[in-house]
Formats: sequence, structure tokens, C-alpha cells
Amino acid sequence: MRGIGTLLNVAAIAAGASVGALLGDRLPERLRETLVAGLGLFTLALGVQQALAAFGDDLARAVGQPAPLLVLGALLAGGLCGEAVQVEGRLERVGEAIKDRLGGQATFVEGFVLASLVACVGPLAVLGAFADGLHGDLSLLAVKSLLDGFAMLAFASSLGWGVAASGLAVLVYQGGLTALAAVLQQVMTPDVVAAMTAAGGLLVIAIGLRLLNLARIRVANLLPAVLLAPLATGLIVALQRP
Repeated sequence: MRGIGTLLNVAAIAAGASVGALLGDRLPERLRETLVAGLGLFTLALGVQQALAAFGDDLARAVGQPAPLLVLGALLAGGLCGEAVQVEGRLERVGEAIKDRLGGQATFVEGFVLASLVACVGPLAVLGAFADGLHGDLSLLAVKSLLDGFAMLAFASSLGWGVAASGLAVLVYQGGLTALAAVLQQVMTPDVVAAMTAAGGLLVIAIGLRLLNLARIRVANLLPAVLLAPLATGLIVALQRP
């Protein structure tokens, strides 16, 4: 049955966040800070690894040596679009609405926004949803579920129940990609995936910096870059065809 992978992912997020939130008050503040710092360091390293796709062979073969400039352009244009429509502000308002309905704590919105970004930004969410939607293959989303479960445990130990609410964002985002997989598969060539991975990697780096309290970057306002980078790549490839 298609879509089981996303449901598994949502369940893993809920389970990890629940354990983290329940343990949070029992864990010393120093331990919670260390857990989030460790998660921030790992997120930073993962983002660097993904962002290096901008310099990889797949993207270079498709658009030539200016591939890094394409990703930079997509990031800047995405930031302009995101700031114009205030993506992060809208996401925070969703978190506030959920908080008001459930009576969450002060860190609820921060936990919801950060956890939603961590769970949704990155190629594994897209490729896993496609594999599930096209072939019923749960392997990628099973791996992502395991990673997300432990990540949300660490998040929730510090930020509380708002982290669990990020499962709603994953349900809508990954569920939508799973439903559209048959349509989108045709355009998800290796070069397009590389462009999306590179742009997503830069956003993951920004999330890591935010977790480490090194920079308060409005990551959600950069999200359009994850769409613009593969679109620009696909357009360039199409124009190069004889």
C-alpha cells in the first residue's frame, strides 16, 4: 500500500518526540544542551556533505562549471521569494495555532519549526517518498524514520512537545510527494536530484548553525531554493538539447 512509509515516518517522529518530551524534565539541563549540540554538529556535517553536490559530477555534466553559481543563484532567489511571502512566519503561525489548541509550552513553536525543517529538508524525504509512491519501497523512508526518531528525541528533550507536531508537516509534505510520485518521476534526473541535494544541503547547514546558536537564520524563508535549483537545472538542460 502506497503511503505506508510516510505513516511510519510520522509514527517514528511521534515516538521519539514523546520519549524526549517525557524525559526532558528529568534530564539535567547540561545533558539536554549537550544532546542538542551533538545533533547540531551532526546536522552541520550532513549539510556540508549534501551541499558538496554543487561541485559534483552529475551537476557539472548538466550545466557545466557554473554549477555552484546556479545553486547560489537559487539560494538568493529563494531567499527573496521566501522573505516576500514570509514562509517562516506562516510556519510559526501554524505552530502558534497548534500550541493554542493544545496548550503547549513556550518553546512549542521553536520546536515545531526546527523539527519540521529537519524532517522535511533534504533529498531523503523526496527520494523516499518517490520510492514509496512508485514501487511501494519503504527502505529509504525506514532509514529516514530511524534517523528522525532519534533526532526528535534529542530535540524534544530540550524543546518539548512542539517537536511531535512536526509530524503533521511531514504527513502533508511527504504524503503529497508520494501521491505525485508518478508525475514527478519523469523530471527527477540525476542532475536535478543533485541540484536539489546541494540547495537542501545549504539549508541543512543553516539548521545546524541555528541548533548550535551560532546564527539565527530564517531557514524556512530559504526553502524556495530547494525548488528553484532543480527547476533552473532542468531548464538549462532543456535549452542545451539540439
